[in-house]
Amino acid sequence: MGTKKNFVLDTNVILHDASCLESFQDNNVHLSVAVLEELDKFKKGSEQINYNARYFTRYLDSITDDRLFDQGAPLCDKGAPLCDGIGRLYIHTAVVHSEAVSRAFPAKKPDHDILALADYLTKKDPETPTILVTKDVNLRMKARSIHIQVEDYTNDKVSSVEIFAKKNAVFEGVNSAFIDAIYGSRDGVPLEDQRVLLNASSTQLRTNIKPNDCFILRSDRNSVLARYNAFTNRIQKVSKGRNYGIEGRNSEQHFAFDVLNDQDIKLVALTGKAGTGKTLLALASALAQVDSYKQILLARPIVALSNKDIGFLPGDAKEKVAPYMEPLFDNLNVIKHQFAPTSTEIKHLDDLQKGGGLVIEALAFIRGRSLSETYCIIDEAQNLTPHEVKTIITRAGEGTKIVFTGDIQQIDQPYLDAESNGLVYMINRLEGEKLFAHVNLLKGERSELAELASNKL
Repeated sequence: MGTKKNFVLDTNVILHDASCLESFQDNNVHLSVAVLEELDKFKKGSEQINYNARYFTRYLDSITDDRLFDQGAPLCDKGAPLCDGIGRLYIHTAVVHSEAVSRAFPAKKPDHDILALADYLTKKDPETPTILVTKDVNLRMKARSIHIQVEDYTNDKVSSVEIFAKKNAVFEGVNSAFIDAIYGSRDGVPLEDQRVLLNASSTQLRTNIKPNDCFILRSDRNSVLARYNAFTNRIQKVSKGRNYGIEGRNSEQHFAFDVLNDQDIKLVALTGKAGTGKTLLALASALAQVDSYKQILLARPIVALSNKDIGFLPGDAKEKVAPYMEPLFDNLNVIKHQFAPTSTEIKHLDDLQKGGGLVIEALAFIRGRSLSETYCIIDEAQNLTPHEVKTIITRAGEGTKIVFTGDIQQIDQPYLDAESNGLVYMINRLEGEKLFAHVNLLKGERSELAELASNKL
């Protein structure tokens, strides 16, 4: 067991993870009363941060007594126990800003009160390391400027995001008879088939692939797009089919359709830059399987612009969220344009929307629901926290499939990054599970101009 530490928490850590206090083990956690005042501003609303603020406030109320608040008494005599009483939680109601803090940051702000608390603890208890924990980059820089130890909240960060840059595996030198067998078999070929073994590359195929991995097999005379089906322990051919008027344009899109259409795979992540077709492929696959589900649900988180809450917009709830849902309707219109205006497919789509079989709405509206026999598509998932992703997945009832789409290079939430957002966290934790598949789309197909901008700008 290492030296016990004092951790000072910023408000954004709590709003990001309401159960963050469980992450500090046997260490002490300190809160400025300014944090409680900021939490109070977030208690109203239906977004995840609002639920987190309420959850944390209720938790504090459940452990509150006179000992929770430090009003100048020795720290050892105060605080509420955490983690079976090993660590303690303190709330500081009156911390005087030191000369160093006041000189560097004279403005009266909650951030500066939190800095002052970290500075106070550093001087009051010099034998115990004091560390400020915040997801605010600017506050971290301010802390370093006055020599306060500071860290990001990394409990739910992944160690690597290299999987979002990798191309699909290509196994060269595979036995052509093995590829012929894959083409000739409806159910695929067992992974143990000895015909696969020709060289080091094909040996890796037998030893390194994970459930639902997609790859290209090549011999000296033929090749095949393939996927390892963990349910059958077979390598099966990936077909180049069409889903509700949409046809894959590259190998990654064919792979995406293959895992999206497999009803044994209950959770899919599609990642890729703008224009790679993530949401369009998911919606087209859902429509092609509409008879297998009671409802198709498309949802996306609302990220307010210019720090304006959605409540500032005019209209009722549906009118407020309508501008944020337009990208989803755009994908639906792309599919509609594949058919004649008077076609049965267009009529079917219109009937689905009118009858509630196809629903497009804000993600906040599905909270608390149980999603049974639903094909659920969550767009812009890179803007979700790990806790939000977990909350959504735990809504899944029998017969439900959930698809998350997102681009980790386009994160709009101020306290998320490429290593801490819920999409990358889910992929990192669930890779290798039979019920899960991840396809990374690399080539933009929206237009030649869009691809140029994505690559060069």
